[in-house]
Amino acid sequence: MTYIVNDKCIKCKYTDCVEVCPVDCFYEGENMLVIHPDECIDCGVCEPECPPEAILPDSEEGAENWVNFNRKFSELWPNITQMKDALEDADKFSNIENKYDLFFSEKPGEGD
Repeated sequence: MTYIVNDKCIKCKYTDCVEVCPVDCFYEGENMLVIHPDECIDCGVCEPECPPEAILPDSEEGAENWVNFNRKFSELWPNITQMKDALEDADKFSNIENKYDLFFSEKPGEGD
């Protein structure tokens, strides 16, 4: 089992989860984070740290497609290991549904 980040992270990008990850398996896109599924050790410490509840175990319903998504972008985006400020309008976007179709960006973030 691994954990994944879904589209609830888009346009929020809180990094509280990054700060607690013991294996540094988060990767940063322009407007969201992903978890490398082969690096995640399934400890679960990141899940309760995510304000919009965008982190789920891959065994949850609807998470299957997000495993490949997280794998793909974790191999393209830079690693992030330190907490940063969330995006400016994160609170405004945290409760919007289906953010992938509306706001997803494939561009990489800055990383560390």
